[in-house]
Formats: sequence, C-alpha cells, structure tokens
Amino acid sequence: MDKNRFLQELRISLAGLPADALEERLSFYSEMIDDRIEDGASEEDAVAATGSVEDVAGQILSEIPISELVKEKVRRERSGRGIWSTVLIILGSPVWLPLLAAVLAVLLSVYVAVLAVVLSIWAVALSLAVSAVLGIAAAALRLIRGQFAQAFVYLGVAAILAGLSMMLYPVCRALTNGVLSLTAKAGLGIRNMIIGREVK
Repeated sequence: MDKNRFLQELRISLAGLPADALEERLSFYSEMIDDRIEDGASEEDAVAATGSVEDVAGQILSEIPISELVKEKVRRERSGRGIWSTVLIILGSPVWLPLLAAVLAVLLSVYVAVLAVVLSIWAVALSLAVSAVLGIAAAALRLIRGQFAQAFVYLGVAAILAGLSMMLYPVCRALTNGVLSLTAKAGLGIRNMIIGREVK
C-alpha cells in the first residue's frame, strides 16, 4: 500500500473525529512515513512499518476522550439534520426510550449473569485449592499422631482436590479472558456507534 492510499483509508476510518484532530493525526502519520522513506525504506515498507489502517485508527480512537467524540457526533448531527428530525425524535421518545431502556437492562442482566458464573467457577477452584492445602495439613497432623491410615486417606483426598483445582484453572482463565474480550469489544462497539464508524 502506498502512502496516499494509507492516508485516504485512515481519513475514512477516522471520519468521526473533529476536523482539527483528524488533520493533526494525518499529518503526524504522513511525516512518520516520510521519515522512514528518508532513512532508506521504500514507500511500501514505510507504510507497512506504520501498521495496518485498522490498528492505527484503533490506537488513535482509544486516545481520544469519549466526550470529544460525542460532542463532534452531536455537532455533525445538528448541522446535517433539520428541525423536523429533532421534533420526530422528541415525539417518538415515549415509544423508543422505554424500548431502549428495556434492551439495555436485558443486556446488562445477561452480562452480570455471565460474570457471576465466571466468579462462581473461580470460587469453586479456589475452595478446592484451599481444601487441598487443609487436607495436607490434616494428613501431617495425623502422621504426627501416628494415625497412618487416616493420614493417607487425607493425602489422597487432598491430591484429588488439588487435581480438580488445577483442572479448573485453565477453564477459569479462558472464561475470564472471554469476558474481558467481550467487554472490550462491547466498549469499542459503543464507541464506534457514537462516532459513526463501522465495527469490523
């Protein structure tokens, strides 16, 4: 990809930014590519070293405060929308506002339920690990008292509990990473909806 195409695609991806912030970012990346070319890289290599348009746009958007994006979105909508659109939105609010609140409430309750399940599985894994440690301590106490049969039973139970805890750990990690990834994607989706950029 050449420099001009990269900057054009970046401009499209950042269309929701305020004009001055957009031009500042484009100028920055244009100079960065030019510097790499001056250092001996080809234009394609200089652009490739900058990163993909999606990654660069995502990085830029993550650095812009959400309040600025909202202000720009509102300003653009006001300038491009007539009084009738505003009137229709206000008149339709008794219908769409409760529906929106209901959808948000359902989504939030599903998210909280998933989070509760993940935390419960972590609690089970932790309780199994603690029980295994306590089982080992009980076995040591039985050995000190000379109760060898009971000590081996406690050691066996502790080994089973430790094994179950170790088996649950990767599941807990995978679920936690999944929830964190889903949360990040939902946040990015909301941010992209605010600035009017397509989610990829």
